[in-house]
Amino acid sequence: MIGTTVAGMAGWTAAELPSWAGRTAIVTGANSGLGAVTARELARVGARVIMAVRDTEKGRAAAAQMAGAVEVRRLDLADLSSVREFADGVDTVDVLVNNAGIMATPYALTADGFERQIGTNHLGHFALTNLLLPKLTDRVVTVSSLLHRIGYISLKDLNWQSRPYSAWLAYGQSKLANLLFTSELQRRLDAAGAPLRALAAHPGYSHTNLQGRSGRVIGDTLIRALTRVVSTDAEFGARHTLYAASQDLPGNTFIGPRFGIWGRTQPVGRSWLARRATTAAALWELSEQLTGTKFGL
Repeated sequence: MIGTTVAGMAGWTAAELPSWAGRTAIVTGANSGLGAVTARELARVGARVIMAVRDTEKGRAAAAQMAGAVEVRRLDLADLSSVREFADGVDTVDVLVNNAGIMATPYALTADGFERQIGTNHLGHFALTNLLLPKLTDRVVTVSSLLHRIGYISLKDLNWQSRPYSAWLAYGQSKLANLLFTSELQRRLDAAGAPLRALAAHPGYSHTNLQGRSGRVIGDTLIRALTRVVSTDAEFGARHTLYAASQDLPGNTFIGPRFGIWGRTQPVGRSWLARRATTAAALWELSEQLTGTKFGL
């Protein structure tokens, strides 16, 4: 087991990552922002890193700035055929980091007809994880958000076909889904007697390329202004993902900054909706139906 216990890690940074020599990690959305930092740091300590990206040209440009064994492969989480093709090309992997995501985007549909945020942030990663489970040796880390707290899972209208669409509430729903997915995945792993672990992390409020893309001029301007004032950088945001990926933590742990946006890296709380086991189980069953994938163990 790599890493150490939580005790004594008050000031933990990526500089304290243990060696990952001989280990393989997949990082989705690794061509920019949190994903690029996560991939870079894992490669720095010896991991073989598969950068799973939608735009391979941007992925190769990012990989050129990294030292170590990095490989760029195409993965479009908004297209289940791409997810299946990617998973088929993987032999074995130690750690899967479900990092990719879109934030508060205008209403659009994925290739499979899902609302784009739930389709990319949750359903794509749900399918990818299930398809890779038989090939995984250690853990799955899924990146959620503080804004899971504004989310509500509508099992009857997950894809916003009857509700008035709200870009931010749709984002919140997708990030809440990430946490419910993590808890139900861990429950299923425990029931199967599998040694794998499912964990989640959030970056606080890091300045990446996600902010200010809702398509609403005034709102996007305000978000960008707020970001300049209160946000941390991607180095800080990725720290929590790297902690979850490398430390000896119990399954279903949620890692983030102590004070929400700032502070030391540690296990943090989640909303009461994110703790509802019945919703987690129901969302899992619905996600299986929508993606045509099942628990892979």
